[in-house]
Amino acid sequence: MIFARTFRLPLSVSILVATLAGLFLASAARADADYKGAIVIDAATGATIFEDNADVVSPPASVAKLMTFLIVHDALAAGRITLATPVTADAIDKSMGGTQVNLDTGETFTVEELLYAVMVESANDAAHALTHAAASGRDEFVALMNARARQLGMKNTVFRSPHGLPPSSRQIADGDLTTPRDLAILSRELVTRTDVLRYSNVRTRPFAEGVRPQTLHMLNHNKLLGKVDGVDGLKTGFTRGAGFCIAATAQRGDKRLIVVTMDSPTSKGRDLRVSRLIEESFALIPATSVFRGYTPSPIAASTVESPIHSSPSPQPPSTPAAPAEPPSVKFVLPPRK
Repeated sequence: MIFARTFRLPLSVSILVATLAGLFLASAARADADYKGAIVIDAATGATIFEDNADVVSPPASVAKLMTFLIVHDALAAGRITLATPVTADAIDKSMGGTQVNLDTGETFTVEELLYAVMVESANDAAHALTHAAASGRDEFVALMNARARQLGMKNTVFRSPHGLPPSSRQIADGDLTTPRDLAILSRELVTRTDVLRYSNVRTRPFAEGVRPQTLHMLNHNKLLGKVDGVDGLKTGFTRGAGFCIAATAQRGDKRLIVVTMDSPTSKGRDLRVSRLIEESFALIPATSVFRGYTPSPIAASTVESPIHSSPSPQPPSTPAAPAEPPSVKFVLPPRK
């Protein structure tokens, strides 16, 4: 009979092995970097697994809608609105342009349906319409976005819109600006304290079914869904000024990663890069790190469920705690020249 023996490496050796693996990943990424900045973090602890130019300031394009989701979520948690709250589109919502669900002036949809439109179709008109529900309008909503960013410690971020479209001036400095690190912080807040994955993991969904003569069939822009093991969010974005951006997350077992890349020249290259970072980074998460995601509270009587994707409504504490300081960075690439 043959007996197999399992050998455990001493902790110091394990750390050394993980560090060397990380350095190899870093050097490989730097050799053929096809983005302006990137970061990978452990969603459980916030620890940085990999970073390359993670503090570069750049437009996030539609990835800015992650903060839009959070502000609406905060309004839901505070009881100011429910998922069933009706939102009536106006002429400004209709005029947003870019990717839309083609809201018409006077059309009414629930907060829930508009959240799906934002997270699945990346609808700019739906994102703007939600500012009427969660705030008094765009100006107050954007102020809430920036206040939340400061509360989370997003030190290099300024929001100027709920959707990430370029400003009318077409000057990058006048639009939404953030960094890979800040988007990773935002993404971690979402996966740990909200039910964002309920929305971001939906690959297809009808919009305006039974409301319009012709239903719009929304298709998620995140092509990693269903292709890369464990990927269930979060958000992609593209404008000419921003390039192709993504904040992605994946869970395997009790480990969860968040990967952000900004300003890739092509969507295919971005997705290939993120796929590689996911595959190579899971092995670098310490065995002691266990992700415990958002646990919904009981359904409030004033809320309704989606007819297609039923799950409890978000009800975390209305006053979020200050973010904990994440563990020290495993390794850091030198700054770009």
